Amino acid sequence: MSVVQLPVIAMHTPLDIANWFLAAIDREAGDSITHLKLQKLVYYAQAWSLVLRNTPLFDDDFQAWTHGPVIPNLYDQFKSYGWDALPLPERIRTLPAEVVGVLEDVQRVYGDCSARHLETLTHQELPWQEARGDLPLELRSTVPISKETMRTYYTDLLKQLTTTAAQLH
Repeated sequence: MSVVQLPVIAMHTPLDIANWFLAAIDREAGDSITHLKLQKLVYYAQAWSLVLRNTPLFDDDFQAWTHGPVIPNLYDQFKSYGWDALPLPERIRTLPAEVVGVLEDVQRVYGDCSARHLETLTHQELPWQEARGDLPLELRSTVPISKETMRTYYTDLLKQLTTTAAQLH
């Protein structure tokens, strides 16, 4: 199956970013992405775009759901697959090189992690925790995760990682 490339657009949608990840995996090697993992990859793409490009990839807000950050309309797009691997998209938009660079970095850092590991990771991070507040894990939340909190948290994380790396050299 070949993927049809659509023209570059100025603003992206969560589905554009999700489709990039779905098309980027090595299916011949047996790689796959579940709905749970896809939400987390799109979340980290948004977070690191806010840090590295100082701009969001898309306007939609993530919500602090039980299993981590979720974009409701992206959830609706793939919910019929349940826990199964998601198929290769029929079409993907051509994204600008600077966006692809961020997505490649996210894929390199988070792509080999399991969906459950990414869920656990987001639960340990301030943006999801702040949006959830004291709400018990088993209860549904539609509280948006603040893009500003994401930008600040991951900027601070990058500074910590850079400082640690510099100290090791």
